Amino acid sequence: MQNFAAELIGTMILVLLGDGVVANVLLKKSKGEDSGWIVIATGWGFAVAMAVYVAGWISGGHINPAVTIGFIAIGEISPKEALPYISGQMVGAFLGAVLVWIAYMPHWKGTKNADSKLMVFCTMPAIRKRRWNILTEIIGTAMLLLGVLGINNTHNSISKGAGPYLVGILVLSIGLSLGGPTGYAINPARDLGPRIAHFLLPIPGKRDSDWSYSWVPVLGPIIGCLVGALLYKFVFSCFMK
Repeated sequence: MQNFAAELIGTMILVLLGDGVVANVLLKKSKGEDSGWIVIATGWGFAVAMAVYVAGWISGGHINPAVTIGFIAIGEISPKEALPYISGQMVGAFLGAVLVWIAYMPHWKGTKNADSKLMVFCTMPAIRKRRWNILTEIIGTAMLLLGVLGINNTHNSISKGAGPYLVGILVLSIGLSLGGPTGYAINPARDLGPRIAHFLLPIPGKRDSDWSYSWVPVLGPIIGCLVGALLYKFVFSCFMK
């Protein structure tokens, strides 16, 4: 139960601050309107750091099913142990999106662009080419797992207290370098939970929730996490013996 609760709260914070910065940039008459991609990527990086600081001392702060699945692949946790993690992440992502909806309540009606409203909740590709979109998500999530495992490798002698901050920098880097094509979900819960919220919530002038694309930011990160985790374990283990 404690891992479920920690991952729920951590992922809720992640989405509250992450989707919140997107709302700040995209919704009309917000103070941050049109402030750009660097603001969004920075906001997501800080969101990850804060979420891991809050939840990490209890559950490790996965806040992402891709991280949890990657850890299963390399034997860090068992599939049974992973169930409360992923359940908490999905519920937390949904609740975080609901909080963003509440926080920006006056701005939904004033924003006419239905795509912008959807992008507050979930990702949308810049160019819709699903085979390339999924490859982008695979590459980005593989880099996420490589970075997380590198930061947490004891051979690096990184202070444990700095770990969440460095993971935030990692996510900021991924966003700035690889976020352009797809909006870098790199996290199935971060995309699917808020997409479900978009579908259910009464948002004035909203469009459909783009379910035809929704599998890309779920499947891509799942494949990418396995690639990154296994690559780190079986390649770098040669140097750690």
